[in-house]
Amino acid sequence: MGPDATITVIGEAMLELSRGAGDGWNLRYGGDVINTAVHLARFGDTVRLASALGSDPMSADLRAQWEAEGVDTQLVLAATDRLPGLYAIETDATGERTFHYWRSEAAARRMFALPDSDALIAGAAQSDLLYFSLITLAILPDEGREALLALCDQVRARGGRVAFDGNYRARLWADAATARHWRDRAIALCDMGLPTLADEVEMGEADDAADAAARWGAGQGREIIVKLGGEGCLVGDQVVAPPRRIDVVDSSGAGDAFNAGYLHARLAGASPQDAALSGHRLAGWNIGRRGAIPARDADAPY
Repeated sequence: MGPDATITVIGEAMLELSRGAGDGWNLRYGGDVINTAVHLARFGDTVRLASALGSDPMSADLRAQWEAEGVDTQLVLAATDRLPGLYAIETDATGERTFHYWRSEAAARRMFALPDSDALIAGAAQSDLLYFSLITLAILPDEGREALLALCDQVRARGGRVAFDGNYRARLWADAATARHWRDRAIALCDMGLPTLADEVEMGEADDAADAAARWGAGQGREIIVKLGGEGCLVGDQVVAPPRRIDVVDSSGAGDAFNAGYLHARLAGASPQDAALSGHRLAGWNIGRRGAIPARDADAPY
């Protein structure tokens, strides 16, 4: 797989309300997979979003903004009786976040249950790399989860690869055991795993990075990168630290940015260690600015 690979990210993309300490509310867009998709598109990668939106003006605006960033939206279906999800982020003076969600009836939950869902599956099956997260699984009903895992099988059968981010949000699951069940089924179908140690600890099954990597199947033919927040990430048996310390303005989207930097570099032929540094550089740029997907500026590492 080279730099001309077709990447499909699949999941929920939402309206984002955000404000920092003492600021007013700003309306943007976000969601873990779309954050990664936009960064990949800014690098120049061929990236498609597979999801569902409504047929309302806000959905049309979201689609237009993603297309302006270079994200292909042909696999974004229309659920005419639904609206996009909405979430709000409040960020305190240290850059830490509090989330509020309005997503229980979001259009993306129906992406595998619409008249055009077969076309979404057929298109996504042609991917060189399919990327999704535990949040993608969380927002789907069981039938949609089974369809997504079957799609992973199709991609791999055609010679593509699957990358999976273990992004855990407890409020999206009935309990941690259910989340672990679907996480483990996804791990079994992934070629590249991008867990975060804090998520694994919260789910109750890891004590340290090496333990998390082992649970994700490191050394069993899978490429596992365990994200450690400000300490860096575990690559094999080596911790790769960020190249420099960053003052955190807003930690929103840091892991999503890391994933994009890492995946872009790996597709371009970089070693896992060098790809981790690429991920750290993009994540560091991201957390030094407001919003899950900050506007480009002269210091952006694209």
